[in-house]
Amino acid sequence: MKFKLFKDRKGKADQARNNKFVKLAREIYVQARTGGPNPEANFGLKTAINNARQISMPVDNIERAIKKATGNGENVDYDEIYYEGYGPGGVAIMVKCLTDNRNRTAADVRSIFNKRSGNMGESGCVSYMFDQKGMLVIDREKFEDLDEDTLMLQAIEAGAEDVITSDETFEVLTHPHEFETIKGILEADGLEFTSSEVRWIPQNTIDVEGENAEKLLRMMDAFEDNDDVQDVYTNFEISEDEVERIG
Repeated sequence: MKFKLFKDRKGKADQARNNKFVKLAREIYVQARTGGPNPEANFGLKTAINNARQISMPVDNIERAIKKATGNGENVDYDEIYYEGYGPGGVAIMVKCLTDNRNRTAADVRSIFNKRSGNMGESGCVSYMFDQKGMLVIDREKFEDLDEDTLMLQAIEAGAEDVITSDETFEVLTHPHEFETIKGILEADGLEFTSSEVRWIPQNTIDVEGENAEKLLRMMDAFEDNDDVQDVYTNFEISEDEVERIG
């Protein structure tokens, strides 16, 4: 039984990892297609490649996505679309997709909302609850001697807006238009980031628990499993105790 449980958990972890590879390969393809194959001249591509390397995506996968985007063969056009809606407990959800078939993706996203007590709404129904920010994430374990006050000073001098501290990470927040410049300044100071991206940050959060928490986590899993979904932004928080209870 223990071996079976281990295999089940390992299988799910491997599947989640493969899903991330697929999503990042699509992001690399789109960035290379729109901005060119040279990451030094294409910041979007450089960021996507760095994020791929952070999860140990094979170099062959990265190169294949770039070659596919810049080759002479038949190319696929992906549209970036945001879907908005509400989850259990009135939680606000924004779903970022890259798709070559809007009808398929819209139907899939709506189904995920509906099957888990949610509701997909019109464009703009929840986006006003979020602000777009650049986010640079630092692994605190990797920089054990870096304290919050020192990083805050570095970040503010570089032009960042704020630093959010947790037990595992520092998150440096920037204006989206200044993201590239600030990232370069902090990297020149010797900092490395486990992830770096422009994303939507909720202005306020909602604590959820019980049945709503269970449905929301299942909803997030369903979005993660969908290849067209690149990211999901929400305003809910679930305590560690509640996550452990749900398993």
